Amino acid sequence: MLHSVTIAAGEGEVPTGIWLFIPPDYDILWSAVALVAIALLFWKKVLPTFTKILDERTELIQGGIAKAESAQAEAQEALAEYTRQLAEARAEAGRIREAARAEGSVIVAELRTKASEDAARILENAQRQIEAERQQAAQSLKAEVGALATDLASRIVGESLADSARQSRVIDRFLDELEASTADQR
Repeated sequence: MLHSVTIAAGEGEVPTGIWLFIPPDYDILWSAVALVAIALLFWKKVLPTFTKILDERTELIQGGIAKAESAQAEAQEALAEYTRQLAEARAEAGRIREAARAEGSVIVAELRTKASEDAARILENAQRQIEAERQQAAQSLKAEVGALATDLASRIVGESLADSARQSRVIDRFLDELEASTADQR
Protein backbone atom coordinates (compact mmCIF):
# COMPACT_ATOMS: atom_id res chain seq x y z
CA MET A 1 0.00 0.00 0.00
CA LEU A 2 2.81 2.37 0.75
CA HIS A 3 4.26 1.57 -2.51
CA SER A 4 1.09 2.55 -4.23
CA VAL A 5 1.08 5.89 -2.42
CA THR A 6 4.56 6.52 -3.64
CA ILE A 7 3.67 5.63 -7.17
CA ALA A 8 0.61 7.74 -6.92
CA ALA A 9 2.62 10.67 -5.59
CA GLY A 10 5.15 10.19 -8.29
CA GLU A 11 2.47 10.37 -10.91
CA GLY A 12 1.40 13.69 -9.67
CA GLU A 13 -1.24 12.79 -7.24
CA VAL A 14 -1.13 14.60 -3.98
CA PRO A 15 -1.62 12.42 -0.92
CA THR A 16 -4.43 13.32 1.39
CA GLY A 17 -5.38 12.60 4.99
CA ILE A 18 -2.94 10.77 7.18
CA TRP A 19 -0.77 9.87 4.20
CA LEU A 20 0.47 13.44 4.19
CA PHE A 21 2.51 12.66 7.35
CA ILE A 22 3.99 9.33 6.29
CA PRO A 23 7.18 9.63 4.21
CA PRO A 24 7.95 7.43 1.27
CA ASP A 25 9.63 4.02 1.84
CA TYR A 26 13.02 5.02 0.50
CA ASP A 27 13.13 8.02 2.90
CA ILE A 28 12.36 5.72 5.80
CA LEU A 29 15.03 3.25 4.69
CA TRP A 30 17.79 5.83 4.22
CA SER A 31 16.78 7.64 7.42
CA ALA A 32 17.04 4.32 9.30
CA VAL A 33 20.49 3.67 7.78
CA ALA A 34 21.64 7.19 8.76
CA LEU A 35 20.14 6.75 12.26
CA VAL A 36 21.94 3.43 12.74
CA ALA A 37 25.24 4.97 11.54
CA ILE A 38 24.84 7.95 13.88
CA ALA A 39 23.80 5.61 16.73
CA LEU A 40 26.89 3.42 16.14
CA LEU A 41 29.12 6.48 15.99
CA PHE A 42 27.49 7.85 19.15
CA TRP A 43 27.74 4.45 20.86
CA LYS A 44 31.39 3.90 19.98
CA LYS A 45 32.85 7.44 20.18
CA VAL A 46 30.64 9.97 21.98
CA LEU A 47 29.09 7.80 24.71
CA PRO A 48 32.47 6.49 26.04
CA THR A 49 33.80 10.06 26.13
CA PHE A 50 30.73 11.25 28.03
CA THR A 51 30.97 8.25 30.34
CA LYS A 52 34.66 8.95 30.95
CA ILE A 53 33.97 12.64 31.68
CA LEU A 54 31.07 11.77 33.97
CA ASP A 55 33.16 9.13 35.77
CA GLU A 56 35.96 11.65 36.28
CA ARG A 57 33.50 14.17 37.62
CA THR A 58 31.94 11.53 39.87
CA GLU A 59 35.38 10.60 41.21
CA LEU A 60 36.23 14.28 41.67
CA ILE A 61 32.97 14.92 43.50
CA GLN A 62 33.38 11.79 45.62
CA GLY A 63 36.99 12.79 46.35
CA GLY A 64 35.76 16.26 47.32
CA ILE A 65 33.12 14.71 49.54
CA ALA A 66 35.73 12.44 51.10
CA LYS A 67 38.03 15.41 51.63
CA ALA A 68 35.16 17.39 53.12
CA GLU A 69 34.29 14.49 55.42
CA SER A 70 37.97 14.18 56.36
CA ALA A 71 38.18 17.92 57.00
CA GLN A 72 34.96 17.72 59.03
CA ALA A 73 36.40 14.85 61.08
CA GLU A 74 39.64 16.79 61.62
CA ALA A 75 37.65 19.86 62.63
CA GLN A 76 35.66 17.76 65.10
CA GLU A 77 38.90 16.32 66.51
CA ALA A 78 40.41 19.81 66.75
CA LEU A 79 37.27 21.07 68.49
CA ALA A 80 37.38 18.14 70.92
CA GLU A 81 41.09 18.80 71.57
CA TYR A 82 40.43 22.52 72.06
CA THR A 83 37.57 21.75 74.44
CA ARG A 84 39.78 19.30 76.36
CA GLN A 85 42.64 21.80 76.57
CA LEU A 86 40.25 24.54 77.65
CA ALA A 87 38.87 22.29 80.39
CA GLU A 88 42.42 21.43 81.49
CA ALA A 89 43.38 25.11 81.50
CA ARG A 90 40.33 25.97 83.60
CA ALA A 91 41.10 23.14 86.01
CA GLU A 92 44.74 24.26 86.22
CA ALA A 93 43.64 27.85 86.84
CA GLY A 94 41.35 26.59 89.63
CA ARG A 95 44.21 24.61 91.17
CA ILE A 96 46.50 27.64 90.94
CA ARG A 97 43.84 29.85 92.57
CA GLU A 98 43.34 27.34 95.37
CA ALA A 99 47.10 27.00 95.87
CA ALA A 100 47.42 30.80 95.95
CA ARG A 101 44.61 31.03 98.50
CA ALA A 102 46.21 28.34 100.64
CA GLU A 103 49.61 29.98 100.32
CA GLY A 104 48.06 33.35 101.16
CA SER A 105 46.43 31.85 104.25
CA VAL A 106 49.76 30.36 105.32
CA ILE A 107 51.50 33.70 104.75
CA VAL A 108 48.82 35.56 106.72
CA ALA A 109 49.11 33.02 109.55
CA GLU A 110 52.91 33.34 109.52
CA LEU A 111 52.67 37.14 109.55
CA ARG A 112 50.18 37.04 112.43
CA THR A 113 52.45 34.68 114.36
CA LYS A 114 55.47 36.86 113.66
CA ALA A 115 53.52 39.99 114.62
CA SER A 116 52.42 38.31 117.86
CA GLU A 117 56.00 37.24 118.58
CA ASP A 118 57.28 40.75 117.79
CA ALA A 119 54.62 42.29 120.02
CA ALA A 120 55.48 39.88 122.84
CA ARG A 121 59.19 40.61 122.40
CA ILE A 122 58.56 44.36 122.37
CA LEU A 123 56.33 44.06 125.44
CA GLU A 124 58.95 41.95 127.22
CA ASN A 125 61.68 44.47 126.33
CA ALA A 126 59.47 47.32 127.52
CA GLN A 127 58.76 45.50 130.79
CA ARG A 128 62.46 44.83 131.29
CA GLN A 129 63.27 48.45 130.54
CA ILE A 130 60.54 49.64 132.92
CA GLU A 131 61.82 47.25 135.60
CA ALA A 132 65.40 48.45 135.07
CA GLU A 133 64.27 52.09 135.19
CA ARG A 134 62.19 51.37 138.32
CA GLN A 135 65.18 49.72 140.00
CA GLN A 136 67.42 52.58 138.91
CA ALA A 137 64.87 55.09 140.19
CA ALA A 138 64.55 53.13 143.45
CA GLN A 139 68.33 53.11 143.89
CA SER A 140 68.56 56.77 143.01
CA LEU A 141 65.69 57.55 145.36
CA LYS A 142 67.26 55.36 148.04
CA ALA A 143 70.55 57.21 147.71
CA GLU A 144 68.82 60.62 147.84
CA VAL A 145 66.54 59.58 150.67
CA GLY A 146 69.55 58.11 152.45
CA ALA A 147 71.52 61.34 152.02
CA LEU A 148 68.53 63.39 153.18
CA ALA A 149 67.93 61.03 156.10
CA THR A 150 71.58 61.17 157.12
CA ASP A 151 71.54 64.92 156.87
CA LEU A 152 68.29 65.10 158.85
CA ALA A 153 69.54 62.61 161.42
CA SER A 154 72.77 64.56 161.77
CA ARG A 155 70.76 67.68 162.48
CA ILE A 156 68.48 65.90 164.92
CA VAL A 157 71.19 63.99 166.73
CA GLY A 158 73.55 66.84 166.57
CA GLU A 159 76.53 64.83 165.58
CA SER A 160 78.02 64.01 162.26
CA LEU A 161 77.16 60.72 160.63
CA ALA A 162 80.02 60.86 158.21
CA ASP A 163 81.09 57.34 158.94
CA SER A 164 79.89 55.32 155.99
CA ALA A 165 79.12 52.16 157.97
CA ARG A 166 77.03 54.06 160.46
CA GLN A 167 75.43 56.04 157.68
CA SER A 168 74.57 52.84 155.86
CA ARG A 169 72.92 51.31 158.95
CA VAL A 170 70.89 54.42 159.61
CA ILE A 171 69.75 54.61 155.98
CA ASP A 172 68.78 50.95 155.87
CA ARG A 173 66.85 51.18 159.13
CA PHE A 174 65.04 54.31 157.91
CA LEU A 175 64.10 52.73 154.58
CA ASP A 176 62.89 49.55 156.30
CA GLU A 177 60.67 51.63 158.57
CA LEU A 178 59.45 53.63 155.56
CA GLU A 179 58.58 50.47 153.61
CA ALA A 180 56.82 48.96 156.62
CA SER A 181 54.73 52.07 157.12
CA THR A 182 53.86 52.19 153.40
CA ALA A 183 52.85 48.52 153.44
CA ASP A 184 50.64 49.11 156.49
CA GLN A 185 48.88 52.01 154.76
CA ARG A 186 47.86 49.85 151.82
